[in-house]
Amino acid sequence: MSVGELFNPRSIALVGATDKSGWSISTLANLRAHGFPGPVHLVNPRGGVVHGSPAFRSLTEIPEPVDLAYVMVPTAAVLGVLREGAKLGIRCYVILTAGFGEAGEEGARLESEISAFAVENGLTILGPNGNGYINAAAGITPYGLPIPPPLLRGEVGVVLQSGALASSVLAFAQARNVGVSLLTSMGNESVVAVTDVIDYLVDDPATKVIALFLETIRNPAEFSRVARRTLEAGKPIVALKIGRSKLASHTAQAHTGALVGDDDVIDAALRGLGVIRVRSLEDLIITAGLLASTGPLPGRRVGVVTPSGGASEIIADRAEDEGLELPPFAPETVARLAEIVPSFGTVQNPLDVTGYVLIDRTLLGRALEAVTADPGIDLIMLLSEPPRVPPPDPAPVLAMYAASAQRIAASPVPVVVVSNVLTDVTEFGRRVQRETGYPYVAGGIEHGMHAIGAAVRWSETRARALSRPPAPPRAVEPARPPGAHGVWAEHRAAALLASAGLPVVPSELARDEAEAVAAAERFGYPVVLKVAAEGLGHKSDIGGVRLGLGGAAEVRRAYRELAAALPSLDGVLVQPQRTGGVELLVGVVRDPAWGLTLAVGLGGVWVEVLRDTALRVLPVDAAEVRTALSELRGSALLSGARGAEPADLDAVAGVVAGIAAFAGSLGDGLESLEVNPLLVTGSRVEALDALVTWR
Repeated sequence: MSVGELFNPRSIALVGATDKSGWSISTLANLRAHGFPGPVHLVNPRGGVVHGSPAFRSLTEIPEPVDLAYVMVPTAAVLGVLREGAKLGIRCYVILTAGFGEAGEEGARLESEISAFAVENGLTILGPNGNGYINAAAGITPYGLPIPPPLLRGEVGVVLQSGALASSVLAFAQARNVGVSLLTSMGNESVVAVTDVIDYLVDDPATKVIALFLETIRNPAEFSRVARRTLEAGKPIVALKIGRSKLASHTAQAHTGALVGDDDVIDAALRGLGVIRVRSLEDLIITAGLLASTGPLPGRRVGVVTPSGGASEIIADRAEDEGLELPPFAPETVARLAEIVPSFGTVQNPLDVTGYVLIDRTLLGRALEAVTADPGIDLIMLLSEPPRVPPPDPAPVLAMYAASAQRIAASPVPVVVVSNVLTDVTEFGRRVQRETGYPYVAGGIEHGMHAIGAAVRWSETRARALSRPPAPPRAVEPARPPGAHGVWAEHRAAALLASAGLPVVPSELARDEAEAVAAAERFGYPVVLKVAAEGLGHKSDIGGVRLGLGGAAEVRRAYRELAAALPSLDGVLVQPQRTGGVELLVGVVRDPAWGLTLAVGLGGVWVEVLRDTALRVLPVDAAEVRTALSELRGSALLSGARGAEPADLDAVAGVVAGIAAFAGSLGDGLESLEVNPLLVTGSRVEALDALVTWR
């Protein structure tokens, strides 16, 4: 299968061309209007004249080679076209026709036949049930809907699992002056998948950023592979993944199963792969356009230059939302700005140069130049936008924007230009940008700030990925322990963790009152008693825990109470009482699509109430665990809030990463492994309870 040949044909046949079809009319008009240099052959079983040109009755009648067949025939006739084309050596097809897998059982059967035939004969097929593609970089546009002018050539590759939205996305990109290298509507992905197109775009020199609209991720393993390729290549992926679900990925017994929803795992997986997830089509295009313009951004410290006090306040609020810093300007910057900004202005970050810009047209540019020299700034956000209406004499406007463009180009740090609100870039605005070199303008403060935050986070993720040493090869294949089935309650689960050298609170299994007292004497009072029974998950739900037992009589009484509460008792676990510290949940649960997923958060009995967790798809290292811990709303508890002893975060991260790695070593038979709580007291990190569920 050659995706490169699919997107770069030298000759095209429109099979099923007819004057009665708007699809046929639009596809030919697109090819003619946007500069396709090769021949376009029209095929209609009746021959004659179609779209003002002679038509062939079949592919066989075409007297020269065809590189791409664009198929618009009825559903039942598609396979026949493929058979004829394969005999003629045509390897690439776009199937516009619908009525396949999306239409029910019979359609799915027909699609299966097409897929099998394609694999057997080495055919590359885009679709069925897709509009085709627009290779703007090469001027090749076999696309079934009208392409609104102008078709802007640029560096964003767009891949959509939606035919209906493709034209809207293209129109919005053009409205914001974002050029595309390739836009493709995937259809049913019977042969060519989203991941195949991403692979192509990674190697495409015309593409800097990849924008995805995803209804589903059909093959997570393959998606992970190509996403890592793009990250290594320095090409960001921006994705709008729809279909968020409230349904949890339920896992037997574990608290973690109630915390890890399907979309939560997808979110964690995309974040770990360096994929920027956005929530709207507008953010998809605006963020992709910004990254195509700036590339990686060097840090979170943003200097803001605006002509508006109100906008400055909005920007400050949104910067906090995005985790961006607005540090004070350096003293030398303040001194320089004080000479530039009117006396009624205030020199601070964000900087409002005031409405005096309407009198002094150089004010904004001179202030920008001063801020670019600030040593404590990683990047600058400039609030500006191209003009909308051409004046009688455009020369002064062009000169002003050319001067600003030169300042921006000369800046030692990236300058991101953002407009106040999301409006279209007019034809005159495009002209100004084209003729002066004025950079890309992110549309609106809301979308612009989101795009800057996303770009910074992607840049940090890529830097970590490049600095992280490659994972060592696994020395031993994962193995399922003997007798691994059902639910292993604490006495077996804790022993399993301890066998791997993970820190677990000491415990002894006592099968009668005397053994319980003897164990308590060895540990020293106070102690804890917990019921031990095969298959029992949450002991507290049945009153199966007794805390703070201070003597032999209390231990005997507690043993009798537990035995009465659970007739199937295998004994009780005796443990020394632990107090203080911060309780964490560490859970590893198997997602059916993405595999083992780590959830770490505040634990204990409140875990499902607080739901304060951070997720990562395995594998993870200690550095990534530290990042996850910092994302918790309750992370301040680990820092020693209200005078408590601060946690040794390196120790905590090391233990959590060790639990995750051990879970990964247990093989495909593991369904979930949970430590709740993991007690953190200073540098002491200890599992107080554990639960393992086997598939």
